Amino acid sequence: MQLMQLLRRHRRPVSGWELAGEMAVSLRTLYRDIASLKAQGAEIDGEPGYGYVMKPGFVLPPLMFSSVEVEALMLGMRWVADRGDPVLAAGARDAAARIAAVLPRALRRELETSALLVGTSLRKSAPTATIEPMRAAIRGGLKMKLTYRDKQGAISHRVIWPFAVVYFEEARVLAAWCELRGDFRNFRADLIVQLEPLEERQPKPKNVLLDAWRQMLKTSGLTILPESDSLPF
Repeated sequence: MQLMQLLRRHRRPVSGWELAGEMAVSLRTLYRDIASLKAQGAEIDGEPGYGYVMKPGFVLPPLMFSSVEVEALMLGMRWVADRGDPVLAAGARDAAARIAAVLPRALRRELETSALLVGTSLRKSAPTATIEPMRAAIRGGLKMKLTYRDKQGAISHRVIWPFAVVYFEEARVLAAWCELRGDFRNFRADLIVQLEPLEERQPKPKNVLLDAWRQMLKTSGLTILPESDSLPF
């Protein structure tokens, strides 16, 4: 499991020596574990002296997590169940139940009795009624028609290409390309007057827009996102 997760974090071939070092095992043990994963169906390309990379899509049954991973999952799902819109909150509760159903008894007990809790927010979060249509449009790669009231009360009508929803403690922010401004714009959910998905698809994939937006934020020195995104996807 540790080797599989390590290979998933590397999108380019990584040497056997580096893998063995990160796992604190001998090179001989590493080669044996790679052979074991291959025997179970993992598509691992590479050879000694070249490096190894695993093609995506392989899942090693049965589903298994470490104690720390269980705590991280439970904390995240509790946060979403408490802070998310009704659809996302229900998804978090369903995911928790599904994960608990397949865990071994000891880990299931850790999941159900996790002591990492989500406290009451000191700030009132923004209304979330419009969040699910945003997420649906992002998943489908669709444009949206937006009526927006800024902090000064001015109303504008726009066509946007939504590609991300940013969850702050005090607000939810929709990141999109705005056809009216010809640039990226961030819209607070609680200031959106009306939101309507269109049947027209966005000209660019959301991952392209997201990467360009991240680069724009970095270049501008804005702090809308954390310093580092350490997730491998």
